[in-house]
Amino acid sequence: MSTLKDTDDTDDAAGRLAAGRRRRTTRTGTVLSQELIVRTAIRLLEQPGDDALSVRRLGLALGADPSALYRYFRGTDDLVLAVADELIGMSLENARVTGDWRVDLRRSGMNLHRTYTAHPQVAVLAAARVTRRPNEMRGIEAGLDVLRGAGFGPDDAARYYHRFIDFTLGFAAIDAAAHALPAEAGAGDRAAWQATYARLPAEEYPRIAESAQALAQTMSVSAYPGALEVFLDGVQAALDRQAR
Repeated sequence: MSTLKDTDDTDDAAGRLAAGRRRRTTRTGTVLSQELIVRTAIRLLEQPGDDALSVRRLGLALGADPSALYRYFRGTDDLVLAVADELIGMSLENARVTGDWRVDLRRSGMNLHRTYTAHPQVAVLAAARVTRRPNEMRGIEAGLDVLRGAGFGPDDAARYYHRFIDFTLGFAAIDAAAHALPAEAGAGDRAAWQATYARLPAEEYPRIAESAQALAQTMSVSAYPGALEVFLDGVQAALDRQAR
């Protein structure tokens, strides 16, 4: 991914960023804003090509001079963090709290995983980032609240939130990377379980041979839903130990 050229003058960059919070009109009459830039960046990231998020392409897509982006973002990393936070915001759109910690944590995880795999190129870029922005703050607050409601104290809630979010984002990053593969490569990987592994000699690979059909079925879909239930079982076991 090409980068926005970062400035060495931090004070000047901060000044441009503050000024950029006033909405400006592009050459095409579009009102430029941080929100529009982020949405456009996501759209470009989902298009093929190494230059998907270059300053030039982003400026062309927005109908704005590329230098105008510095009025809203200090550079590439600032924009990437905003994009990552937008992805988190998408996952929170259908958030509902039932009061049942297992239901609520499952829904939160599935929503996050679904959002990331629906935007694989963005997810690969964003999964490991800490955005320091409002949507991430909302998500952390909601996750901790669910775990506190389940019966964990503040410290254990933090630890289990960490495990839950890394577990979910780890699966999301793996599945997003698979979705982001070129079509031919992805099809080849999926076909390998029948074309290669199911044909291995049983005398040399007896365990693979006896599980070949099950492997072909399970390896073609995400393991996250089933793994999430195992994780939730572990959380329940921790709560049971705590109660005893």
